[in-house]
Amino acid sequence: MAVAIVTGAGSGVGRAAARTLLAAGFQVALAGRREDALTETGEGFPDSTLVVPTDVSREDSVVSLFSAVVSAWSRVDVLFNNAGTNVRATPVEEFSLSAWEKVVGVNLTGAFLCAREAFKVMKTHGGGRIINNGSISATVPRPHAVAYNATKHAMTGLTRSLSLEGRAHNIACGQIDIGNAATPLTERMSQGVLQANFSTAPEPTFDVQHVADAVLYQAQLPLNANVQFMTVMATTMPYIGRG
Repeated sequence: MAVAIVTGAGSGVGRAAARTLLAAGFQVALAGRREDALTETGEGFPDSTLVVPTDVSREDSVVSLFSAVVSAWSRVDVLFNNAGTNVRATPVEEFSLSAWEKVVGVNLTGAFLCAREAFKVMKTHGGGRIINNGSISATVPRPHAVAYNATKHAMTGLTRSLSLEGRAHNIACGQIDIGNAATPLTERMSQGVLQANFSTAPEPTFDVQHVADAVLYQAQLPLNANVQFMTVMATTMPYIGRG
């Protein structure tokens, strides 16, 4: 049975992806900060889940996560690097260092730490797959989100680096860029969000299950095939031509 780790598994995209992987027969380690939310994600799959409270921005916490998974299931076949955070919309000249460090710590450092530990395990078990959660902000930024935009652009560089170094070890790495999946974090979209021309307008969302299905598709590919980059978005969202 294949083993997957999903970070940020307590809600939103992470929860949907984790439950879809579980339903497909994966054993899934649920990583995130809130143990109660992780437990809720795993409901109905008691024999296939491992709840591991984790702060991905802390090296010791990530190392403990992978140690727990290897101890329980001996291997890691798939890592969905999904954990992410943001802060309220803030002009760059007012953006505090503490806010910058918070976003970078989770979105970029956390993804790196998880990927590093995944490489260590996957190299000893014949390979594996890493799926990074990018965002359409990995390609086109939103205004007043300098740290989020920067980290998601950096995620693309991380994905490419992992793909390059993974070739020698049968480790595939791809990225899924998501545009407005319907989760608690995107509920505000219907009320209006800041646009590239600094006007405010509502944006459409789409069912988060479509993202989970895309993650499952990638996770089930043989290791000699890879989806390098995939964008899943609401058809009419202002993405193409943004800015």
